[in-house]
Amino acid sequence: MAGYSVLRTYYYLAKPGIVYGNILSTCAGFLLAANGHIKLSLFTATISGTALVIASACVVNNYIDREIDEKMERTRKRAIVSGAVSPAGAFIYAGLLGVIGFTALAISTNWLTFAVGATGYFFYVVVYGTAKRTTIYGTIIGSISGSMPLVAGYTAVTDRLDGGALLLFLLMTVWQMPHFYAIAIYRLKDYQAAGLPVWPVKRGIRSTKRQIILFIALFTIISARLSLGGHTGKTYLAATVLLGLAWLYKGALGIKTKDDAKWARGMFGFSLVVLLGMCAALSLNAWLP
Repeated sequence: MAGYSVLRTYYYLAKPGIVYGNILSTCAGFLLAANGHIKLSLFTATISGTALVIASACVVNNYIDREIDEKMERTRKRAIVSGAVSPAGAFIYAGLLGVIGFTALAISTNWLTFAVGATGYFFYVVVYGTAKRTTIYGTIIGSISGSMPLVAGYTAVTDRLDGGALLLFLLMTVWQMPHFYAIAIYRLKDYQAAGLPVWPVKRGIRSTKRQIILFIALFTIISARLSLGGHTGKTYLAATVLLGLAWLYKGALGIKTKDDAKWARGMFGFSLVVLLGMCAALSLNAWLP
């Protein structure tokens, strides 16, 4: 039982929810680019390598954010904060995950995908790690790293950065903004306690709601642009535009709501529905009209 408890602790230290969410987008990018011609060995290496790289970055982030996590109700029980894992142990763990993950990408995919992964890692650990503490634009900076797994899945197949890769990057970037701003609204007290300058703390909830609506509108437009550019089919276009419009409607309801936290939780939940629908439509694009 003790061994299971240790494994469980290290498993959650790597933020599996973030890892799985990003792997979902990696699969979508890969399957879109493969267009029905899937090389299983390449798919396995791309997914496993990317998962390990993301897990490594998450462990490092836990180490960097340990003082912040101690101040926030939802994070104060994390393993490093509680002492269940030592900072040195976390660093070794992150190093092992990173070495294995990057090695898999370098050997089994291509150097462009390796570079995409390294860029995402650097932006998440270094650039976002600094920006979240110092600027109101930390969320948009952090979204750069969050967009890389989708792009990595695509470049693992194509080995090039083209218009499709750019649109996927923009699509994932703008999806993340309403998702994370919704979290910042219903977790507002946590961010205030930690002294983090997120948009709702510095500009207020009303302004944040306008930002959410703006980014959802951009998401819908970019979704349509993928199909208009010939990268996706009519089914993808219909599915994502309908999801975008439904999301936009739910966002607009927040303008007059009296319970901001409840509305924001609903927006967060629906953002996950949008992500699932988008990734499913991208993944199945080759087999749909």
